[in-house]
Amino acid sequence: MRKYLVGVNVPALRSHNAALVLDLLRTAGEAGISRLELAERTGLTPQAVSKITARLRAEGLAAEAGHRASTGGKPRTVLRLVPTAAYAVGVHLDRDELTTLLTDLSGTAVALRRRPLDLGAGAGPVLDAVTAEVRALLDAVPPGGTVLGAGVAMPGPLDHRAGVPGRVTGFPEWDGQPVREELARRLGLPVVLDKDTNAAALGLALRPAAPGSFAYVHLGTGLGAGLVLGGAPLRGDRTGAGELGHQTVQLDGPPCGCGGRGCLEVLCLAAVARGELPEAARILGAGAANLVRLLDIDQVLLGGRVVLAAPDVFADGVREVLTGLGLTAPVSVVTDTDAGTTAGAGAEAKDAGTTAGAAAATKGAGTKAAATKDAATTAGAGTEAAAAESGTAAAESGTAAAVSGAGVGAPGAVAEGAVWLILGPIFGQ
Repeated sequence: MRKYLVGVNVPALRSHNAALVLDLLRTAGEAGISRLELAERTGLTPQAVSKITARLRAEGLAAEAGHRASTGGKPRTVLRLVPTAAYAVGVHLDRDELTTLLTDLSGTAVALRRRPLDLGAGAGPVLDAVTAEVRALLDAVPPGGTVLGAGVAMPGPLDHRAGVPGRVTGFPEWDGQPVREELARRLGLPVVLDKDTNAAALGLALRPAAPGSFAYVHLGTGLGAGLVLGGAPLRGDRTGAGELGHQTVQLDGPPCGCGGRGCLEVLCLAAVARGELPEAARILGAGAANLVRLLDIDQVLLGGRVVLAAPDVFADGVREVLTGLGLTAPVSVVTDTDAGTTAGAGAEAKDAGTTAGAAAATKGAGTKAAATKDAATTAGAGTEAAAAESGTAAAESGTAAAVSGAGVGAPGAVAEGAVWLILGPIFGQ
């Protein structure tokens, strides 16, 4: 493996004002932004902006991007972020699959690896797999490149402050495992651990023109939600916010792996297992409606491999429920079409030993609640084949489609969001 720098605390990144400037450089993209515009948007003096940008240029984080015509005087120099100044790793630790993603400082995908995984194998074997995949992924970092850390997203419940999972539904053996501490020791990198849905919501919140409040509803091997209110993720004091799948919607309903009965997750996945996708969409819509009523959110974003297998069915079904309840505005329902597995996920995924057939065969593996396991297995079948068409279907239904890292493949909203667990603080987010 190539040598690379890790955990570098670049002096310029410690400044709040520098973070504001860096974030504006990030959102400006290749077009760049002038020092005068930076001063106007941050409220800083031109002198302060000049000092900050000089430090950023000296650290290799910013560079000139040409000149822009001025209404008077000499043309303005435009600055841009240097994406190759640093790299970050995102890890999506799902119940039956491991996805690792390497991005540059702008969040653009550089390399992607994906392999089957059984979360029920226990912390030792699973963290061995994560360690091996991340180390292999880091071979794509240029010699001497700076790796800032690894963001890890996994099913909850967990404590994101302590970096320790709780009794993950169906996998109680993970309760109290020091995941963050152990991976940081193994990798020699700073590590941040959060729930999969929280990570996805963070990544979506940092996209240009993201709504101020929304719910990211993820339906895959489980069901959960990431919540963003006022532009910031809502985790709760114990990282317990967003446990959408475990709200009771049917008293004395079927047992759920969480210990409850009649949970939204077990009912929705059971409908998927029976092949009744419109019914699953209706159940999902009931959960989304509860979120809209409770939190007065602006938008619902749907993602996850089950949604991707039939994006129109789920988008239309959830929208129909909201409309029927009079929740038509200002709420909209869109399918986040990069939140899942796509056909042809890139050479890195092939190197990891994952093929479309093998991935399909392992969906739902290791889930211990029988109803959930059956639903996850059925839901995963055919996802890879359907996902290849999901972009077209989504475009026809007016839903959003965005894939980072052309030629690398679609890492999914959770893996992309996991990267922002590391990158977000650098940009003051």
